[in-house]
Amino acid sequence: MRRWLIVPIEAYNRHRSMNPFKPKILRYESLPSTNDEAARWAAQGAEEGLAVVAEEQTAGRGRLQRTWVSPKGAGLYCSVLLRPKISQERWPLITFVGVLSVSDSLSEACGLKTDIKWPNDLLASERKICGILAEVIDTEMGRAIVLGMGINVTNEAFPPELTSVAISVEEATGQRYEKGSILHALLNALRRWYPLLQEIDGDQKILAEWSSRSSYAEGKIIKVVNGGETITGTTRGLGSDGALRLETETGDVIAIRAGDVSSVRASAMSDML
Repeated sequence: MRRWLIVPIEAYNRHRSMNPFKPKILRYESLPSTNDEAARWAAQGAEEGLAVVAEEQTAGRGRLQRTWVSPKGAGLYCSVLLRPKISQERWPLITFVGVLSVSDSLSEACGLKTDIKWPNDLLASERKICGILAEVIDTEMGRAIVLGMGINVTNEAFPPELTSVAISVEEATGQRYEKGSILHALLNALRRWYPLLQEIDGDQKILAEWSSRSSYAEGKIIKVVNGGETITGTTRGLGSDGALRLETETGDVIAIRAGDVSSVRASAMSDML
């Protein structure tokens, strides 16, 4: 296995004194999982900002224990180690920071506008272009978070049978982009968004920006599947903790904190009533 360390990223040096978050990159040809490798480094005392990047993952995973297909050279597979200095009840907002950072990176590096499906799926043309998986780990230096981000960069990023639900940057833009430029923009965006969690009103700024970029935030008819339970309703914004507020068929507004979300056509909704 080949790896090398690049530290620090030159583009970030000029702002070090204002922002202590300093990304450092470890690159691998192949890994079972970038999240697992970042967690291994965290257990050995690695500092916040370590970014593990692999050309391929042989056992990549996403939310709800799903497999994340990660063929060699077809996607950007990156996991960043974070050691937040905020109360743990606010840690769920880190996934919102992640999806905003990826959204920024695709806009800045590829000119691609995206949509966000709660809580952290990034969509283009209503198909998934990026998935995010945040995992909490315990280390001798205290609890940490590994923020994993997988972006479909080329059309080879997923098998043909997933084309109805997945899309790549190449398909969405009609062009091939270098993964390096997307990674640079991603870490730069993460360096902008992550420190907001330390600010007094940072939570509100993050949630407001997420809502402004998501068609799922307000007035979207959706179905939420959580285990054996299925709930259908209309979205009514986000709670202060990032929970999705859902108005059910009975008119009650409930908070959704877990589950698999999918949109429902208005005509299909009326058929169920």
